[in-house]
Amino acid sequence: MSVTTTTPQRSVGADRATGTRRTLEKGPSGWLAVPALAFFMLFAILPLLGVLFLSFTRWDGLGEIKLDGLSSWNTVLADPVTGNALLVTAKIMFFSFIVQAPISLLLGVFTAANQKYRAALAVLYFVPLLLSSAAVAIAFKALLDPNFGLGPGLGLPFLAQDWLGNSDLVLFVVVFVIAWQFVPFHTLIYQGGVRQIPASLYEAAQIDGAGRVQQFFNITLPQLKYTMITSSTLMVVGSLAYFDLIFVLTAGGPGYSTRLLPLHMYLTGFKANDMGAASALGVILVVIGLALALFLQRLGGKNRNASQLEGA
Repeated sequence: MSVTTTTPQRSVGADRATGTRRTLEKGPSGWLAVPALAFFMLFAILPLLGVLFLSFTRWDGLGEIKLDGLSSWNTVLADPVTGNALLVTAKIMFFSFIVQAPISLLLGVFTAANQKYRAALAVLYFVPLLLSSAAVAIAFKALLDPNFGLGPGLGLPFLAQDWLGNSDLVLFVVVFVIAWQFVPFHTLIYQGGVRQIPASLYEAAQIDGAGRVQQFFNITLPQLKYTMITSSTLMVVGSLAYFDLIFVLTAGGPGYSTRLLPLHMYLTGFKANDMGAASALGVILVVIGLALALFLQRLGGKNRNASQLEGA
Protein backbone atom coordinates (compact mmCIF):
# COMPACT_ATOMS: atom_id res chain seq x y z
CA MET A 1 0.00 0.00 0.00
CA SER A 2 1.58 3.25 -1.11
CA VAL A 3 1.12 6.49 0.73
CA THR A 4 1.23 9.71 -1.25
CA THR A 5 1.93 13.04 0.35
CA THR A 6 0.81 16.34 -1.08
CA THR A 7 2.48 19.70 -0.54
CA PRO A 8 0.38 22.82 -0.38
CA GLN A 9 0.47 24.81 -3.60
CA ARG A 10 0.92 28.57 -3.41
CA SER A 11 -1.42 30.46 -5.60
CA VAL A 12 -0.08 32.75 -8.31
CA GLY A 13 -1.77 35.70 -6.62
CA ALA A 14 0.01 34.98 -3.34
CA ASP A 15 3.39 34.81 -5.11
CA ARG A 16 2.75 38.12 -6.83
CA ALA A 17 1.69 39.74 -3.55
CA THR A 18 4.88 38.50 -1.88
CA GLY A 19 6.98 39.83 -4.74
CA THR A 20 5.23 43.17 -4.56
CA ARG A 21 5.85 43.41 -0.81
CA ARG A 22 9.54 42.65 -1.30
CA THR A 23 9.79 45.31 -4.00
CA LEU A 24 8.13 47.90 -1.78
CA GLU A 25 10.44 47.00 1.11
CA LYS A 26 13.50 47.50 -1.08
CA GLY A 27 12.19 50.78 -2.46
CA PRO A 28 12.10 51.99 -6.05
CA SER A 29 14.80 50.89 -8.45
CA GLY A 30 17.83 53.10 -8.78
CA TRP A 31 17.46 52.98 -12.54
CA LEU A 32 14.54 55.38 -12.24
CA ALA A 33 17.00 58.14 -11.35
CA VAL A 34 19.12 57.62 -14.47
CA PRO A 35 17.20 60.08 -16.74
CA ALA A 36 17.32 62.80 -14.09
CA LEU A 37 21.03 62.18 -13.47
CA ALA A 38 21.71 62.30 -17.20
CA PHE A 39 20.00 65.70 -17.54
CA PHE A 40 21.80 66.95 -14.42
CA MET A 41 25.16 65.90 -15.83
CA LEU A 42 24.41 67.42 -19.23
CA PHE A 43 22.97 70.76 -18.11
CA ALA A 44 24.66 71.32 -14.74
CA ILE A 45 27.88 69.40 -14.18
CA LEU A 46 29.34 69.72 -17.69
CA PRO A 47 28.76 73.51 -17.90
CA LEU A 48 30.33 73.91 -14.45
CA LEU A 49 33.36 71.94 -15.56
CA GLY A 50 33.55 74.13 -18.66
CA VAL A 51 33.50 77.27 -16.52
CA LEU A 52 36.18 75.81 -14.26
CA PHE A 53 38.36 75.09 -17.33
CA LEU A 54 37.87 78.61 -18.72
CA SER A 55 38.99 80.09 -15.39
CA PHE A 56 42.50 78.80 -16.18
CA THR A 57 42.57 80.37 -19.64
CA ARG A 58 42.88 83.76 -21.28
CA TRP A 59 39.99 84.42 -23.68
CA ASP A 60 38.28 87.56 -24.92
CA GLY A 61 35.12 85.72 -25.96
CA LEU A 62 35.89 85.72 -29.69
CA GLY A 63 39.45 84.70 -30.38
CA GLU A 64 41.51 81.66 -29.51
CA ILE A 65 41.30 80.18 -26.03
CA LYS A 66 44.77 80.06 -24.48
CA LEU A 67 45.75 78.25 -21.32
CA ASP A 68 47.13 80.77 -18.87
CA GLY A 69 47.46 78.91 -15.57
CA LEU A 70 46.43 80.89 -12.50
CA SER A 71 46.71 84.28 -14.19
CA SER A 72 42.94 84.89 -14.23
CA TRP A 73 42.63 83.82 -10.60
CA ASN A 74 45.48 86.11 -9.55
CA THR A 75 43.85 89.00 -11.42
CA VAL A 76 40.48 88.41 -9.80
CA LEU A 77 41.75 87.88 -6.27
CA ALA A 78 44.05 90.90 -6.43
CA ASP A 79 41.35 93.21 -7.82
CA PRO A 80 39.88 95.43 -5.06
CA VAL A 81 36.62 95.59 -7.03
CA THR A 82 36.18 91.86 -6.37
CA GLY A 83 36.48 92.39 -2.64
CA ASN A 84 33.99 95.25 -2.84
CA ALA A 85 31.61 93.06 -4.87
CA LEU A 86 31.78 90.36 -2.20
CA LEU A 87 31.07 92.95 0.49
CA VAL A 88 28.11 94.40 -1.43
CA THR A 89 26.76 90.89 -2.01
CA ALA A 90 27.04 90.11 1.70
CA LYS A 91 25.25 93.36 2.62
CA ILE A 92 22.39 92.74 0.20
CA MET A 93 22.13 89.15 1.39
CA PHE A 94 22.01 90.17 5.05
CA PHE A 95 19.64 93.12 4.80
CA SER A 96 17.27 91.42 2.34
CA PHE A 97 17.04 88.43 4.69
CA ILE A 98 16.44 90.64 7.73
CA VAL A 99 13.63 92.43 5.91
CA GLN A 100 12.03 89.52 4.06
CA ALA A 101 12.08 86.79 6.72
CA PRO A 102 9.86 88.35 9.44
CA ILE A 103 7.48 90.01 6.97
CA SER A 104 7.03 86.79 4.99
CA LEU A 105 6.47 84.76 8.15
CA LEU A 106 3.85 87.12 9.57
CA LEU A 107 2.04 87.52 6.26
CA GLY A 108 2.09 83.74 5.72
CA VAL A 109 0.54 83.12 9.12
CA PHE A 110 -2.01 85.89 8.55
CA THR A 111 -3.14 84.69 5.11
CA ALA A 112 -3.31 81.03 6.18
CA ALA A 113 -6.63 81.62 7.98
CA ASN A 114 -9.92 80.77 6.28
CA GLN A 115 -11.51 84.24 6.23
CA LYS A 116 -12.45 85.41 2.72
CA TYR A 117 -10.86 88.84 3.10
CA ARG A 118 -7.54 87.22 3.95
CA ALA A 119 -7.76 85.10 0.80
CA ALA A 120 -8.36 88.28 -1.21
CA LEU A 121 -5.33 89.94 0.40
CA ALA A 122 -3.23 86.85 -0.37
CA VAL A 123 -4.06 87.28 -4.07
CA LEU A 124 -3.04 90.96 -3.95
CA TYR A 125 0.20 90.11 -2.14
CA PHE A 126 1.05 87.64 -4.89
CA VAL A 127 0.80 90.20 -7.74
CA PRO A 128 4.43 91.50 -7.55
CA LEU A 129 5.72 87.98 -8.09
CA LEU A 130 3.94 87.83 -11.46
CA LEU A 131 6.08 90.69 -12.79
CA SER A 132 9.55 90.20 -14.24
CA SER A 133 12.52 91.64 -12.37
CA ALA A 134 13.34 93.91 -15.31
CA ALA A 135 9.79 95.33 -15.34
CA VAL A 136 9.90 95.92 -11.57
CA ALA A 137 13.26 97.69 -11.89
CA ILE A 138 12.03 99.93 -14.72
CA ALA A 139 8.89 100.84 -12.76
CA PHE A 140 10.78 101.75 -9.57
CA LYS A 141 13.44 103.62 -11.55
CA ALA A 142 10.69 105.81 -12.98
CA LEU A 143 8.91 106.24 -9.64
CA LEU A 144 12.12 107.24 -7.86
CA ASP A 145 13.27 109.71 -10.51
CA PRO A 146 14.05 112.99 -8.66
CA ASN A 147 12.73 115.13 -11.51
CA PHE A 148 9.71 113.30 -12.91
CA GLY A 149 9.00 110.55 -10.38
CA LEU A 150 6.57 110.06 -7.54
CA GLY A 151 8.04 112.79 -5.32
CA PRO A 152 7.69 115.71 -7.75
CA GLY A 153 4.33 114.39 -8.95
CA LEU A 154 2.86 114.39 -5.44
CA GLY A 155 4.72 117.49 -4.33
CA LEU A 156 6.60 115.67 -1.58
CA PRO A 157 10.19 116.94 -1.21
CA PHE A 158 11.17 113.90 0.86
CA LEU A 159 10.46 111.58 -2.06
CA ALA A 160 12.06 113.92 -4.59
CA GLN A 161 15.64 113.20 -3.54
CA ASP A 162 18.04 111.21 -5.70
CA TRP A 163 17.44 107.75 -4.22
CA LEU A 164 19.40 105.84 -6.86
CA GLY A 165 22.24 108.37 -7.17
CA ASN A 166 23.07 108.62 -3.47
CA SER A 167 25.62 105.98 -2.48
CA ASP A 168 24.39 106.11 1.14
CA LEU A 169 20.77 105.34 0.20
CA VAL A 170 20.91 103.22 -2.93
CA LEU A 171 21.72 99.93 -1.18
CA PHE A 172 18.65 100.20 1.03
CA VAL A 173 16.50 101.14 -1.95
CA VAL A 174 17.68 97.99 -3.71
CA VAL A 175 16.86 95.89 -0.64
CA PHE A 176 13.39 97.47 -0.50
CA VAL A 177 12.69 96.68 -4.17
CA ILE A 178 13.95 93.10 -3.74
CA ALA A 179 11.70 92.61 -0.71
CA TRP A 180 8.72 94.12 -2.53
CA GLN A 181 9.05 91.58 -5.31
CA PHE A 182 10.01 88.41 -3.43
CA VAL A 183 8.18 88.65 -0.09
CA PRO A 184 5.01 87.25 -1.79
CA PHE A 185 6.87 84.08 -2.81
CA HIS A 186 8.06 83.35 0.72
CA THR A 187 4.66 84.33 2.10
CA LEU A 188 3.18 81.59 -0.07
CA ILE A 189 5.69 79.08 1.33
CA TYR A 190 4.81 79.97 4.93
CA GLN A 191 1.10 79.96 4.15
CA GLY A 192 1.36 76.38 2.93
CA GLY A 193 3.44 75.41 5.97
CA VAL A 194 0.92 76.86 8.43
CA ARG A 195 -1.96 75.08 6.75
CA GLN A 196 -0.19 71.75 7.29
CA ILE A 197 -0.21 72.20 11.08
CA PRO A 198 -3.03 70.09 12.62
CA ALA A 199 -5.85 72.16 14.09
CA SER A 200 -5.93 69.79 17.08
CA LEU A 201 -2.72 71.38 18.40
CA TYR A 202 -4.36 74.81 18.53
CA GLU A 203 -7.56 73.38 20.02
CA ALA A 204 -5.59 71.73 22.81
CA ALA A 205 -3.71 74.98 23.43
CA GLN A 206 -6.98 76.90 23.68
CA ILE A 207 -8.30 74.40 26.21
CA ASP A 208 -5.16 74.98 28.26
CA GLY A 209 -5.83 78.72 28.13
CA ALA A 210 -3.05 79.72 25.71
CA GLY A 211 -3.61 82.98 23.84
CA ARG A 212 -2.76 83.68 20.21
CA VAL A 213 0.71 85.00 21.01
CA GLN A 214 1.52 81.90 23.07
CA GLN A 215 0.15 79.65 20.31
CA PHE A 216 2.33 81.45 17.76
CA PHE A 217 5.57 81.00 19.71
CA ASN A 218 4.86 77.55 21.16
CA ILE A 219 3.08 75.86 18.24
CA THR A 220 3.38 77.76 14.96
CA LEU A 221 7.08 78.59 15.05
CA PRO A 222 8.29 75.12 16.15
CA GLN A 223 6.10 73.45 13.52
CA LEU A 224 7.51 75.75 10.83
CA LYS A 225 11.13 74.80 11.53
CA TYR A 226 11.79 73.06 8.20
CA THR A 227 9.68 75.60 6.31
CA MET A 228 11.85 78.39 7.71
CA ILE A 229 15.01 76.55 6.70
CA THR A 230 13.71 76.08 3.16
CA SER A 231 12.61 79.70 2.86
CA SER A 232 15.87 80.98 4.35
CA THR A 233 17.90 78.88 1.93
CA LEU A 234 15.99 80.30 -1.02
CA MET A 235 16.40 83.85 0.33
CA VAL A 236 20.12 83.63 1.00
CA VAL A 237 21.16 81.65 -2.07
CA GLY A 238 18.70 83.59 -4.22
CA SER A 239 20.42 86.83 -3.24
CA LEU A 240 23.35 85.65 -5.36
CA ALA A 241 21.14 85.87 -8.45
CA TYR A 242 19.77 89.42 -8.26
CA PHE A 243 21.66 90.38 -11.40
CA ASP A 244 18.80 91.45 -13.69
CA LEU A 245 16.99 93.65 -11.17
CA ILE A 246 20.12 95.53 -10.07
CA PHE A 247 21.52 95.77 -13.59
CA VAL A 248 18.39 97.55 -14.83
CA LEU A 249 17.81 99.59 -11.66
CA THR A 250 21.31 100.93 -10.93
CA ALA A 251 23.77 99.19 -13.32
CA GLY A 252 25.97 98.68 -10.26
CA GLY A 253 26.24 102.38 -9.44
CA PRO A 254 26.70 104.95 -8.29
CA GLY A 255 30.34 103.97 -8.49
CA TYR A 256 30.56 100.45 -7.12
CA SER A 257 27.85 100.89 -4.48
CA THR A 258 25.59 98.11 -5.85
CA ARG A 259 28.04 96.15 -7.97
CA LEU A 260 27.44 92.74 -6.45
CA LEU A 261 29.30 89.60 -7.50
CA PRO A 262 27.03 88.38 -10.37
CA LEU A 263 27.00 91.86 -11.90
CA HIS A 264 30.78 92.12 -11.50
CA MET A 265 31.10 88.77 -13.29
CA TYR A 266 28.92 89.99 -16.17
CA LEU A 267 30.75 93.30 -16.56
CA THR A 268 34.13 91.55 -16.41
CA GLY A 269 33.17 89.07 -19.08
CA PHE A 270 31.07 91.08 -21.52
CA LYS A 271 32.28 94.65 -20.95
CA ALA A 272 35.97 94.08 -20.22
CA ASN A 273 36.06 91.04 -22.58
CA ASP A 274 37.90 88.90 -20.04
CA MET A 275 36.10 85.57 -19.99
CA GLY A 276 38.85 83.88 -17.98
CA ALA A 277 38.46 86.25 -15.05
CA ALA A 278 34.66 86.14 -15.40
CA SER A 279 34.77 82.34 -15.22
CA ALA A 280 36.87 82.53 -12.06
CA LEU A 281 34.25 84.83 -10.55
CA GLY A 282 31.57 82.33 -11.63
CA VAL A 283 33.38 79.52 -9.81
CA ILE A 284 33.60 81.67 -6.67
CA LEU A 285 29.88 82.39 -6.96
CA VAL A 286 29.01 78.69 -7.23
CA VAL A 287 31.22 77.76 -4.27
CA ILE A 288 29.65 80.45 -2.07
CA GLY A 289 26.14 79.37 -3.06
CA LEU A 290 26.82 75.69 -2.37
CA ALA A 291 28.48 76.45 0.97
CA LEU A 292 25.57 78.59 2.12
CA ALA A 293 22.99 76.05 0.99
CA LEU A 294 24.77 73.17 2.76
CA PHE A 295 25.17 75.23 5.94
CA LEU A 296 21.50 76.17 6.08
CA GLN A 297 20.40 72.63 5.34
CA ARG A 298 22.61 71.38 8.18
CA LEU A 299 20.53 73.48 10.55
CA GLY A 300 17.62 71.14 9.87
CA GLY A 301 19.45 68.21 11.43
CA LYS A 302 20.41 64.86 9.98
CA ASN A 303 16.85 63.67 9.50
CA ARG A 304 15.11 66.60 7.84
CA ASN A 305 12.34 64.35 6.50
CA ALA A 306 11.15 63.31 9.95
CA SER A 307 7.74 64.47 11.05
CA GLN A 308 7.69 67.68 13.03
CA LEU A 309 4.79 66.28 15.03
CA GLU A 310 6.88 63.64 16.77
CA GLY A 311 6.53 64.02 20.50
CA ALA A 312 3.77 66.59 20.14
